[in-house]
Amino acid sequence: MARTAVVAVGGNALIRDRGHQTVPDQYRAAADTSRHIAGIAREGWNVVITHGNGPQVGFILRRSELSAHELHEVPLDACVADTQGAIGYALQQNLQHDLTTLGIDRRVVTVLTQVEVDADDPAFARPTKPIGSHLTEAQARRREAEGWTVVEDAGRGWRRVVPSPLPQRIVEEDVIRHLVDAGFVVIGVGGGGIPVVSGSDGRLHGVSAVIDKDYAASLLARRIEADLLLISTSVDRVALGYGTPEQRWLDRMTVSEARGYLEEGSQFPEGSMGPKVQAAIWFVEASGHPAVIAGLDSMERALAGEAGTWIVPDHGDAVGRNLED
Repeated sequence: MARTAVVAVGGNALIRDRGHQTVPDQYRAAADTSRHIAGIAREGWNVVITHGNGPQVGFILRRSELSAHELHEVPLDACVADTQGAIGYALQQNLQHDLTTLGIDRRVVTVLTQVEVDADDPAFARPTKPIGSHLTEAQARRREAEGWTVVEDAGRGWRRVVPSPLPQRIVEEDVIRHLVDAGFVVIGVGGGGIPVVSGSDGRLHGVSAVIDKDYAASLLARRIEADLLLISTSVDRVALGYGTPEQRWLDRMTVSEARGYLEEGSQFPEGSMGPKVQAAIWFVEASGHPAVIAGLDSMERALAGEAGTWIVPDHGDAVGRNLED
């Protein structure tokens, strides 16, 4: 039976620099990303792709702000849905081309995915996730009066911040599982999923929040019983003392080691590597299978055990076992 890998791709993978942010630029970046993912499928893996959407949601919000004098503004949950469609389209079309070129007879499908969060999650009382463009103080105060939560951003202006609750349930989980079992390459849980809560009326309702994409990818990997969680990032490996003279790249960490470094607080910051390491820990603890954090361009070598930082159970060589099965 084919093994299943959940591959988490960051939203910044589609925007390489400020000079290449247009939709055609992002499409070309998606083509580069898709080639690496096709290489994973070529090795016989079932593949489920999740992706970030931070920059893209920011663009939608900015357009909405600029046109607010003439058109209705776009709610945050709808922004996430929009980006799932647009990014899914770019990845799906490019990846289908790459699979066909490689002679791999598999279809790619994008699933619009809702992720349920707890309406009582403490995060709703403490919005912390910056979104959208910078504002002047006057703009920020006006928005604050309209119900936004705003914070000053290190002298660069003001930003809107929204809650980032933990994902609890992937609504379309069974659909994704069935598609994977049927041999499809699936793109889902984009941007951490469209955030929804269960209402007293028994219906799901979208909320103004952002779900961490790595946490959602970890939950998906656990729920569909994946054999590997691969989280791509902008560096080839995880490092201790990153950016300092004592910087040291890591090839491998046990769950206990990773948790210890995370609890130190300074090694893996919340706004950087922290969520990726935490997501990996949750997956490895629950599944007994390994996770790997690796650079986008080294994903295929990571699968061969030649790149990335592997997070493994405390006992046994889980990397070797998984890759040799």
